[in-house]
Amino acid sequence: MTDRPASYPAPAGALLAGVPARLPNLDVLTSPVPSGVFDSPVDHRHVLCLHLGTPAPVSYRIARGERQGVRLHGQFCVVPAGSSTRWFMSRPVHSLLLRLQPALLGETADAMGLRTELAPSIHIRDPQIERIGWMMQAEEHDAYPGGRLFADSLASALAARLLALQCRPSPRRARALPPGTFRRVVEYIEAHLDQDLSLAELAAVAGFSASHFKPLFRQAAGVPVHQFVVERRVERARARLLEGTQNLVEIALETGFAHPSHMARCMRRVLGVTPSQVRGRG
Repeated sequence: MTDRPASYPAPAGALLAGVPARLPNLDVLTSPVPSGVFDSPVDHRHVLCLHLGTPAPVSYRIARGERQGVRLHGQFCVVPAGSSTRWFMSRPVHSLLLRLQPALLGETADAMGLRTELAPSIHIRDPQIERIGWMMQAEEHDAYPGGRLFADSLASALAARLLALQCRPSPRRARALPPGTFRRVVEYIEAHLDQDLSLAELAAVAGFSASHFKPLFRQAAGVPVHQFVVERRVERARARLLEGTQNLVEIALETGFAHPSHMARCMRRVLGVTPSQVRGRG
């Protein structure tokens, strides 16, 4: 059983590392778009189509009219769940498709005090959404070394940015997790660093929805939840390296990294040193 239209290509990188082909909140795939008339597949998820490659002249139907334009690399179109867009392509192209769970968009809208409706949009340019797209593409290509928590965080960021582009939020006073709840979440993270933590899992520990939990945690910790977990993993790995009783593979697995090179990248980013340099100081 699948939740993807049959016309979509099968996922590749996600299957290589045993990660489920369908990520709960956001998945990504590169899809060919043929020349001529093309009706985008009807999907039960919201779909963002980012154009890949050189500019391509196109025409498209929106409402009752037909318009013309040029698709540029990184521009995206929004196709709300259950709808389709008709394109007239001048030549075959490729699109990076980001498929967002409508329930997550609804939770995010509620947390931001916005309406949930997502309007169709054509040829939009936004640097933040582009970065999310390229990060998801890199994750899929490398078999998701960041795990579910990173993908969940990108999904939440994408939902918030989409809503911010289409709506104006109501002003709200910033709130943080209560101290006792924050401490409980941190203790859970420390006890499960070796596991593939998810945003929904941590939100459940706190007793909030994922969309409510994310800004509350950031306000309490001063950093996003994914960054907090990475920093705790790096600190645990640093301690194990200084102990000098385990090899790099064992330390990477114990601290929740996909492999030693993933651990090394995160350690250089957080501490500015490599594992070998840390071990040399012990």
